[in-house]
Amino acid sequence: MSELNSVKNDMTMAQENAALRSRIAVLEEELAFVQEQLTWLKKQVFGRKTEQSSVIMDNGQQLTLFPEEQGQSAKPAEETITVPEHKRKKKRTHDDWMSKLPVEEIEHKEEHPICENCGAEMKEIGKEKAYDELAFTPAKYHIRRHIVYTYKCTECGVNPKYDNDCADEIEHCNIRRAYYPKPMIPGSFCSPELLAHIVYEKYAKAVPLHRQEKDLASKHIPLLKATMSNWILTAAEKWCLPVVEKMHELLLTSSVIHADENPVQVLHEEGRKATTDSKMWVYCNGKMNDRSIVIFDYQPTRKGENAQAFLQGFTGYLVRDGYSGYHKVKGVKHCGCLIHCRRYFVNALPKEKKAHPSSVAAEAVRYFDRIYHEEGLLVNMTADERYKERLVKIKPLLDELFARLETVQVSGKSALAKAVRYALHEKPFFYTFLQNGNVPPDNNRAENAIRPFAIGRKNWLFSNTANGAKASVPRVNPKFCVNAK
Repeated sequence: MSELNSVKNDMTMAQENAALRSRIAVLEEELAFVQEQLTWLKKQVFGRKTEQSSVIMDNGQQLTLFPEEQGQSAKPAEETITVPEHKRKKKRTHDDWMSKLPVEEIEHKEEHPICENCGAEMKEIGKEKAYDELAFTPAKYHIRRHIVYTYKCTECGVNPKYDNDCADEIEHCNIRRAYYPKPMIPGSFCSPELLAHIVYEKYAKAVPLHRQEKDLASKHIPLLKATMSNWILTAAEKWCLPVVEKMHELLLTSSVIHADENPVQVLHEEGRKATTDSKMWVYCNGKMNDRSIVIFDYQPTRKGENAQAFLQGFTGYLVRDGYSGYHKVKGVKHCGCLIHCRRYFVNALPKEKKAHPSSVAAEAVRYFDRIYHEEGLLVNMTADERYKERLVKIKPLLDELFARLETVQVSGKSALAKAVRYALHEKPFFYTFLQNGNVPPDNNRAENAIRPFAIGRKNWLFSNTANGAKASVPRVNPKFCVNAK
């Protein structure tokens, strides 16, 4: 009986040990995940944001792009390489840019110079430049009052506006006002220069309207932010929106379109909480184009139907990140973003750089660096030449990268697991850019286009209404509208 109890106790202990080991494994995995998150957050707050290989790899020394050269890089150079001489670029001085500015000369002279030694009158013998200084003239505000003159003609007969039966009761003359431009915004004292300054300050320099209100108040101009907001809404609807609509038509005829989205908060939006994030979508054509078009489209949600509606009729290459909502867009060739994929592996790099040689994440980053090295050599080629060279030099690197990733066993929520899953999930779309030499391998074009809006959002914090968010949609540089007739 005692032996039977002993066996049961052993089995119970074995089961408890197994359960404890399983629990420890789960806790260790959760701890590793939390530590990864903590490391990433510390880097975002205190560390450098750069993803350059020269910074993130091997203590600031970039690894060679080609593994076969790694063994040779540690050996001392056996041959002396002679670098051909070159001409150093002339250092730019202040005179270069100062010569393009208008000059105001201030002369310092004496009316009746008297010699301090003998008291005789002195004679002018020459002049010289003492120094130059860059002067700043602050903005000036004044009232532009339009005075309209009225004229009359006493020789042209009865005014045709009146009945001829009353000709005896009116003066025989024609009265006319001189032509004068109508106000830009009816019933407003806003001038074109003032509105352009307000729009430039907000969208180009990211200065919120409430700060502009305080700045104007310091100049004794009590212009409320609500008034400025209404002016911007009117300008966006009256002048900018038709231009954006024409740009939209031209954009849909492009062969390549980049798409991205960024959160924006709207306080007063019907049926939505103030803390709910809306989305500002950005669409732009490829950089290998003779006309640059960038369009922002405000939408309350991130649903793929928004992109589908905006891109309706487009049949070219759509370059985007791995967001599944873009699959709602039909009739296009979806292209993945290699930079997004590389960023996942950069976030999965080990904290200790000594572990990089055996790290799967570091190996993947090196593959991406080799791909972009080869892509950088094709910049000055034509689309056909780039297409052929990509198949020879870049496609084999992609094949090697994904063949390696398919052998990696990952599980859980670690950064490496996310990186590998993202890469394998988007694998078919990472090859699409190889079909056309004009299609870039990443979505940097859209990310760079939306960056100014993201910077401005950090200052604005939010939009008060949906109309205010929509008014910031047509914030497009006029140079983007070249030949848009």
